[in-house]
Amino acid sequence: MNLRPRVPERRWLALSAALTAAVMDLVDVTVVNVALPRIQDDLHAGPALGRWTVSAYALAYALLLVTGGRLGDILGRRRVLLAGLAGFVFASWAAGAAHSPGALIAARAAQGAFAGVMVPQTLSVIGVQFPPGRARARAFTLYGVLLGAAQVGGPLLGGLLLHYDLAGLGWRAIFLVNVPVGLAALVGVDRWMDDSRATPPPRLDLAGVLLAGVAALALTLPLVQGRMPGGPVWTAGLLLAGVPALGAFFLVETRRERLGLSPLVPPSLLRRRSFAAGLVLTTALFGTVAACFIALTWALQSGLGWPPLRVALLGAAWPAGMACTAQPTHRLGPPRARAFVRTGLAVMACGVGGLAGAFALAGADLRPWHLLPGLFCAGLGMGLALPVLANAVLADVPADVSGAASGVYNSVTQFAGVLGVAAAGIVFYAGDNPTGTTAASGAASVTAPGAAAVAVAAAASGAAARTLGVLVP
Repeated sequence: MNLRPRVPERRWLALSAALTAAVMDLVDVTVVNVALPRIQDDLHAGPALGRWTVSAYALAYALLLVTGGRLGDILGRRRVLLAGLAGFVFASWAAGAAHSPGALIAARAAQGAFAGVMVPQTLSVIGVQFPPGRARARAFTLYGVLLGAAQVGGPLLGGLLLHYDLAGLGWRAIFLVNVPVGLAALVGVDRWMDDSRATPPPRLDLAGVLLAGVAALALTLPLVQGRMPGGPVWTAGLLLAGVPALGAFFLVETRRERLGLSPLVPPSLLRRRSFAAGLVLTTALFGTVAACFIALTWALQSGLGWPPLRVALLGAAWPAGMACTAQPTHRLGPPRARAFVRTGLAVMACGVGGLAGAFALAGADLRPWHLLPGLFCAGLGMGLALPVLANAVLADVPADVSGAASGVYNSVTQFAGVLGVAAAGIVFYAGDNPTGTTAASGAASVTAPGAAAVAVAAAASGAAARTLGVLVP
């Protein structure tokens, strides 16, 4: 790698600009949740638009994410990050200007595609420009804290923008706010971030790109389609087609790695036990978070008629819980990643289980104080686990495949989000337009399995503790 000498302050400024891009992506995934009812009313569309507004982004993101990471290794991470940021800003403007369901879904897909190009470069910056030790641990911890805060803080931002009706823009403000923030990030990356790439630069694995795209589309599109009319027949066939496509992808990648031909995803990555085990835990955590927040939106806004700001302020209890544990995790967690991940997931499972119990017991008489303890407890657990999880997954990944590794990691987080939203939609909308007690029961049916999934992940992290290697001295 050929990096110009830099003072530490410049390195951290570059990281802050790159993290701004990552935060925009994560906020954009969840900020739409509280706005979905108004978007559907304004564009005269049904619940299907809500699901596609969320999932089109994640689907396009998953399709391009691994490729985006590899492009950074080949073309230079700064250059690719700048291109992704510019496209994301333009797509955000297009989403805010959309006047039809089709235009909005297309703009959301474009946002996801450009996010898939820009986000992998963030983790690559940490892996390449921060040598192993305390500085890298702090950078990963900062990334993890912002990752969680952005994901669960998106609904709060959306609620505030809707309540105060910024410049009379209504729901469009949740997309247009990305324009000035993205432009500021562009300036920061251009000014402070030096370029880096793998040495020697690998050649793009076109066969891997094609097979990865086919497999991702085949495995995620049926989840997004859910229970829409005509889905069960062709979606089952598409899911079945995704399995051999995924198998062919790994056969091609194994052969390319054996011949030294720069595979898109080196199979040796998945043979790293810390990497593989961390991906499983990441899937459980992010899938549960996505399912919980979309179920809260559907149940409280659409089912019980709560205003967006009330829902957003209630949801702030989750990031408030994270804030209480993020700092201790930052200081004490890196050398004790196993214990923090295991304990955090267990506490989070208790919190999500509390949400399920509150929905089931209170029904249509649900009040904010019924949900506050569960949301706060879930945030406490997430604040313990998430800041050290990214480090646990990526700590021993070689620098020359950091782009591919970060692409795989972020692909898993997005796929988990698609899975969570799809599962929540299938369960919650088992009956048509649930309201009142039925909506609360539907939310309980979504959150209870989420609590179980996180509890199983907590138990598995204990059983597989040896696979989460010690991270830093």
